[in-house]
Amino acid sequence: MQLVIANKNYSSWSLRPWLLMKHFGISFDEIHIWLGQDDTAQQIAEYSPSGRIPCLIDENRRAIWDSLAIAETLAERFPEHALWPRDAAARAHARSVSAEMHSGFGALRNEMPMKIRSSLPGQGATPEALADVARIDAIWCDCLEQYGGPFLFGDFSIADAMFAPVVMRFNTYRPALSPKAAAYVAHLTAQPETQVWIYDAQVEGHAIDRYETDADTATASAV
Repeated sequence: MQLVIANKNYSSWSLRPWLLMKHFGISFDEIHIWLGQDDTAQQIAEYSPSGRIPCLIDENRRAIWDSLAIAETLAERFPEHALWPRDAAARAHARSVSAEMHSGFGALRNEMPMKIRSSLPGQGATPEALADVARIDAIWCDCLEQYGGPFLFGDFSIADAMFAPVVMRFNTYRPALSPKAAAYVAHLTAQPETQVWIYDAQVEGHAIDRYETDADTATASAV
């Protein structure tokens, strides 16, 4: 299989399936498309009918785009791995919080776009973004308390991959978090696969000036 992704510094959506596949040892070839180039849209269109990435290309050259669709497809393809929790009630809960992350938290996305190489404590702390932070903190604390940690549903799952870009944002912008949520940020950040992504983002050497403004980086993070 091939996983088509964008810049690791900016592309929050690319992080999710990449981290999921790396954690569970699902083999893939990485295809990297730089954002902000004259031919970026043309390159993406060669793989993704939606014109967005990430996009997973399977062995039959079928394209699966959108991070949550990729995650669900992988869960079906690799049932030997507990990509979702095995327990039905926990699985429904994990799907609910993953879908909430997938479709919500617009203020956080816009005000605190993913910039792994940056350290911007306090920036983007609008009331709307902080309300999103508080909701995410509450989700994490509820899951960690209910399932015992150290990941949201005990073991690493799709839910953790879905929230991984938020962890990257919290490392950059440092909003106030509860002790339990802060410990989760530290734990997910410390995972070997996460560290590889962070390192790659730091050394990829492809800064895009216009993505360094809040509005444009928010656009990049939607890829």
